[in-house]
Amino acid sequence: MDNMQSGLIGDMYMARGLCYKWRASIGHADPEPVPAGFHYDLWTGPAPLKQYTKNRAHYNWHWIWDTGNGDLGNQGIHEVDLARWGMGVTLPTKVSAMGGHFLFDDDQQTPNNINVSYEFKTPEGKAKMISFEVRGWMTNHEAGIGTAEFGGNNVPAAGLNASNLPKPSTIGNLFYGSKGYLAISNYDSYRTWMGDQGMPGVAKTVPVKYEHYQNFIDCVRSRKADNLHAPILEGHLSATLVHLANASYRLGRTIHFDPATESVINDSEATELLKGTYRAPYIVPESV
Repeated sequence: MDNMQSGLIGDMYMARGLCYKWRASIGHADPEPVPAGFHYDLWTGPAPLKQYTKNRAHYNWHWIWDTGNGDLGNQGIHEVDLARWGMGVTLPTKVSAMGGHFLFDDDQQTPNNINVSYEFKTPEGKAKMISFEVRGWMTNHEAGIGTAEFGGNNVPAAGLNASNLPKPSTIGNLFYGSKGYLAISNYDSYRTWMGDQGMPGVAKTVPVKYEHYQNFIDCVRSRKADNLHAPILEGHLSATLVHLANASYRLGRTIHFDPATESVINDSEATELLKGTYRAPYIVPESV
């Protein structure tokens, strides 16, 4: 990120986040008794308490609006984060999303395909853009992201063959500047292509240590928020991008946003949707 923001690919004007991850149908699940030992009311928390089915718990809660945000808020949030960091932006002025649950007849409510466009304004008034795409089935590998050649996660292991290979994913980011573009794959590898001919430039793999779990636990124990690897505000900013996109998708219209006040402009339905639901006793006070 430091090399890119210091001018490696020139003046950056756009980033793309890619979440092309194979997601099979979750099918239909009938209501059934809550499993023994599972405190379903506590697990549901502030969301509306619906009759229990297997598709409302475990991993599939990601695909139900009461509890999840689809793959945009599941896998995609990590790439949204990278796109926003890389571009050096905070909150957008405009968000527009379009997509649908195009594949499968099942209990999934969230889209398995969604395209989002975000517009940002710099303090100097310059416009920048981030686009994001979730694609939940067969796909290509853009810029080689996710391939073995890029150091991705689709390297065949011993004993695998065409019948049991893992399904391919394309999880990463692309950044576009005045001098070239840069692609990130698997969080630890990046490549650049420079000039109007797209000539190969820098290619590098940087060892990544996934110490954020331990860092979080350490900070909980020490109560020292300043030691967090990523400030809580960064998570808030990126999560806001996810919620705004889902609101735009669900309402079927562009959302205009004021970054200074962190509020939707002239859209009461979007404002209400972004508040979420708070079922007693799992209520967040309006003021303290």
